[in-house]
Amino acid sequence: MKITKAEVDAVALLARLELTTEETETFTGQMDAILAYVEKLNELDTNGIIPTSHAVPVENAFRADAVRPSIGVENALANAPDRVDGFFRVPKVIE
Repeated sequence: MKITKAEVDAVALLARLELTTEETETFTGQMDAILAYVEKLNELDTNGIIPTSHAVPVENAFRADAVRPSIGVENALANAPDRVDGFFRVPKVIE
């Protein structure tokens, strides 16, 4: 598979990159080499290989939900630099 300078320019346009002529030529060669390697991988016999999304088995690491009492308003606001009527007071960020 041979990639053209026009295809590199199209990818650069999509990525909103401004490439010089020298960069376009460099990336054309590099992308061509990458695609040639991927094409070489397509030659491998993968019959009987089970597709996987991870190299090792992944298990759910979440804990089971359990109802517990909250820490309470006073503890939550204990280190708040500024509070009003049981709420955090923060600077206005939207005009």
